[in-house]
Amino acid sequence: MRKISLVLVGAFLGAGTSIVATQTHLLSGTSAVAASAETYRQLSLFGDVFEKVRTDYVEKPEEAKLIEAAVNGMLTSLDPHSSYMDSKSFRDMQVQTRGEFGGLGIEVTMEDGLIKVVTPIDDTPASKAGIMTNDIITQIDDDQVQGLTLNQAVDKMRGPVNSPVKLKITRKEAKEPLLVTLNRDVIKIKPVRSRAEGGDVGYIRMTQFNEQTFDGLRSAIDKVTTEIGADKLKGYVLDLRNNPGGLLDQAVLVSDAFLDRGEIVSTRGRNADETQRFSAKGGDYTKGKPVVVLVNGGSASASEIVAGALQDHKRATVLGTRSFGKGSVQSIIPLGGSGALRLTTARYYTPSGRSIQAKGIEPDVEVTQEIPDELKGKDETKGEAGLKGHLKQKDAEERGGSSAYIPPDPAKDKQLIAAMDLLRGIQKGAANTPKATVPN
Repeated sequence: MRKISLVLVGAFLGAGTSIVATQTHLLSGTSAVAASAETYRQLSLFGDVFEKVRTDYVEKPEEAKLIEAAVNGMLTSLDPHSSYMDSKSFRDMQVQTRGEFGGLGIEVTMEDGLIKVVTPIDDTPASKAGIMTNDIITQIDDDQVQGLTLNQAVDKMRGPVNSPVKLKITRKEAKEPLLVTLNRDVIKIKPVRSRAEGGDVGYIRMTQFNEQTFDGLRSAIDKVTTEIGADKLKGYVLDLRNNPGGLLDQAVLVSDAFLDRGEIVSTRGRNADETQRFSAKGGDYTKGKPVVVLVNGGSASASEIVAGALQDHKRATVLGTRSFGKGSVQSIIPLGGSGALRLTTARYYTPSGRSIQAKGIEPDVEVTQEIPDELKGKDETKGEAGLKGHLKQKDAEERGGSSAYIPPDPAKDKQLIAAMDLLRGIQKGAANTPKATVPN
């Protein structure tokens, strides 16, 4: 008998895990090692404990929650990235991976217990209905928002395409609340933003690696090339700072967009025959233009795959601070209608054979930001090496986290400024520079 599992490389950052790889992998039931008699005795012990808790605990427990807690406890004892996902968490993961869902098209935040609109997304039901930045949503389909969490409110606004939803909105300049009825539509999360900098540099920002990322990159390259002109374009800044990861196939495609040939990444499991290698297929979308990749302590997993590939091939200069150091592979195994199992099954390696697990990508050019006094000491991530139970590096030095701060004002962003200065100062054909440090 065979069971099909979905193999993924996950990026753990803060409280969440982002999915980084997708491919089907067959596991043979006949190859599994039979459990020993001692193992079965231990399983019997679990049954005894479960029965005692079920019958004798001071309050009647929910049996399903007991089982979930036991399963999750087993998985979380392995490493920080193995876990159990209930059916809702599994659905949310799939939405994040696809990068599209039925919704209204607004970015929101929580403020004083209410939902505040950060920005409506262009050409969505929200923008067409005239919803504006700083609008306060007080009611969703006759339900008060007060008392809901941000995730609960977002779940209420999402739903089947073409289904209606009613919002009550307060706006500073409006005396009375506004009542708006919208029909949900397919909303695509835009993981890539771009702009022309100074008339000669293309800036491309990636916030995650979902199913829309590679197409977004191609569009961004075409857009800035048209705006600036191929003859005036000095190069690209690829900003991967605070990007926690995403789909592996997208990380491979993004790397391939800048490479003509060579390995991009490999994954290696417990057994040698589980090794997989992903290589560039040729065709540099940027036509050899110089590239600077920005990373920091919040750049993890898929971001590190891209940065490591371009660094090893000397195709780009990596600039910023050391990345997070997430270098393990998770398999997502659906469990019928009961959620899914996230299990660490392999490590990934850069083209030169480096494992960045608990080490991260060291930038070619280290540039630190000026940290505001109120954020000093709070700007650094723990990094993979700071997570309890992380996979250890054999015979290799582990490194802690680094700063993940990005100034909101681009004029004060020393890493971005250094990247553009580097592009404007390098010679034609150069794509990398020796190790250097730019002080505060």
